[in-house]
Order: sequence, then C-alpha cells, then structure tokens
Amino acid sequence: MTATIDLAAHRPGDAELRLRDEVRHFLDDERAAGAFRPRGDAWMSAADPAFSRRLGARGWLGMTLPARYGGHDRSPLERFAVVEELLAAGAPVAAHWIADRQTAPSILRNGTEEQRLRYLPGIARGECFFAIGMSEPDAGSDLAAVRTRAREVAGGWEITGAKLWTTGAHFAHAIVVLARTDGAPGDRHAGLSQFVVDLPHPAVRVRPITTIDGEHHFNEVVLDHAVVPAGALLGERGAGWRQVVAELAHERSGPERFLSTAPLLQAWASGLREGDPVAAREVGRLTARAWALRQLSLAVAAALAAGRSPEVAAALVKDLGSRFEGDVVETVRRVAGVEPRPGADGLAGLLAEAIPRTPAFTLRGGTNEILRSVVARGLGVR
Repeated sequence: MTATIDLAAHRPGDAELRLRDEVRHFLDDERAAGAFRPRGDAWMSAADPAFSRRLGARGWLGMTLPARYGGHDRSPLERFAVVEELLAAGAPVAAHWIADRQTAPSILRNGTEEQRLRYLPGIARGECFFAIGMSEPDAGSDLAAVRTRAREVAGGWEITGAKLWTTGAHFAHAIVVLARTDGAPGDRHAGLSQFVVDLPHPAVRVRPITTIDGEHHFNEVVLDHAVVPAGALLGERGAGWRQVVAELAHERSGPERFLSTAPLLQAWASGLREGDPVAAREVGRLTARAWALRQLSLAVAAALAAGRSPEVAAALVKDLGSRFEGDVVETVRRVAGVEPRPGADGLAGLLAEAIPRTPAFTLRGGTNEILRSVVARGLGVR
C-alpha cells in the first residue's frame, strides 16, 4: 500500500505581504548605498557579518524563537517571507544562514536551558554563527555511517574524527558535531549523539577547501581528542539520528533550494529582446517550475508552523529544487547568447559565478539519489 504527501496550499496573509514590502524597501536602500552586489548562491558563498547584524537589528533573524531567548515570536511563514526576498535579491546572508535556519530550532527543541540562553540571543542578533559537522570523508549523504567518536571523560566528552564540506566553519563561533557515542558504525542509526563545540578550540583544526571558482566557503574540520564539557551534549545521548532527521526538514525545504539561481534568471528575463520566442518560451517554463516549487516549499513551511515535521516533503523540495537550479544555469548558458565573464556586472558575471557551482546543487543537503530513497520509503514504494 502506498502513501501520499499531504500538504495544503498556503496563501499569504496581510501580515506576510506587509513584511515583504518592508524587506524590499530595506534591500532597495542597501543596494542604493552599495552595501552589496546581488549574487547567485549567496546563502552559501556570500558572508557579510555586518549585513547579518543589520538584519538582526530589524528583527529578521531568530524570527520564530520565543522572545525570552531574544527571538520575535513570529511564524515560520513570516520567516519564509523574509528569507525569500533576501534570496531573490542575492543578498549576502551566508554568515548567519545555518545558525538561523537549523541550529536555532534544534537548540530550542533539544537544548538545555543553559544552551538556549547561551546561544539563541546571539543568533537572533546576528552575532553568533554556526557550522554543521555532519558529512565525513566516508559518510557524505549516508550520515548513519559517521566514524567520528565521542567518549565520556572526566567532566565531559572527548571527540575524535573529521568532518568534510563544512560550510562556514572558518568564521563560525560554534559547530554542531554528529558523533557516535555508543556501539559501532554497523549499528547505523543507534548510538549517535550531537555536541555543540565552541570555536576556536585548541584541539580542533579548520582546514580550508578551495572550490573550482577559487572561493573558500567549505572546510575540513579535524577534531583531535577535543575535550568539551558535559554540557556540550545537545539533546539526548543516542538520539542524534532522530534529532538530525527533524533538523533536515528545515535544511532541505526552504526557498534556498530553488532560489540560488534567482538573480541569474531575473537578469536574463529582464534583458530579453522582443521577437525571441525561444528565449521567451524557456523563461516561461522555468518560471512555471519555480512557482510550483515555491508552492511546495510554502506548504512545508505551513506544516512546520502547524507543528508537523514533513521530512518526506522536504526531501522532495530539495530534489526537485536542486535539479531546477541546474536547469536554470544550463538554459541561460545555452540560450542567452552571453559569454560568461568572471567579475563582470549583470548577466555575464552571474553566469560565470553559477557555472562552476552547478555540480554542487545536487550534492549539498543530501545527494538526489539519497533524497529519492527517502521519498520512496515515505510513500511506501520501497
């Protein structure tokens, strides 16, 4: 017997629409002041701590957190309205992105009161940034195969292992590490736990990974018998897999999964010549796909707002969205008739930035093959 993905359509209310207008006016002012240049994939590669602090001062970070932890008691749908506008504008949000998107909800749900008071207000102010230590050299999308170990020692835990493709670890104030506390790698989901490791740490080395475009936003993080206090354990010992699965609903379902290439698509669409039916048809197709993905992502946000954890639908958003982003780049490259020029303004520069990043779209947040397995199992067809 097969199941279905049950998600209701969402229509934004007046509060969300007013919020969008506020964000658009803010972004117009920021661009006019020369505060940023629109970039594709900005949530991964464009980090500007000062910009993050300005968002925090306006109450646009930690939006869904309770006020007692420095948040603003707003809904995931209101947060969606803000981040969608930031992403569509290509704003430099990478510094705070991981902390705001998934670490804050995880600490709120699983953390101790001490952890909440220590980290959440700084996240909401745009002053505390996080990295996520999940993937490893031999355990990328297969997180259950992690080999990083944490063992109890006097007064805390000693963590040994290596994490790979760790975004933003070179400027993060802390990293959430997934490690095995019990059993063996063959135990798969059992025996995994999460830890908050403050950075810098004398036994933690952050090694840069330079991508093909010459940029540095990935890292290898090596923990060499790194001792952390007992209070570094996030949530329950051995419950790391369950906690990570809930976290991934936030990571995989947001508008960043289909808007990384929005500045490129907008630049191409705004410069279309009249009488070019091929280009007009392709823009129409891509726009229709973007709208469908947006509706699916909004429905997941509405489910999160209702207290549900739609992991299967989130995996579907990420799978379809990452393929869409690659299709945007390939279509513009093929049809636009523009030569990519690194560092150039407008379409030529955006295309030059997008081409070398395209292969990563279907890898980060879980490979598409893994995501399709998640969807198939959730629908009862595997």
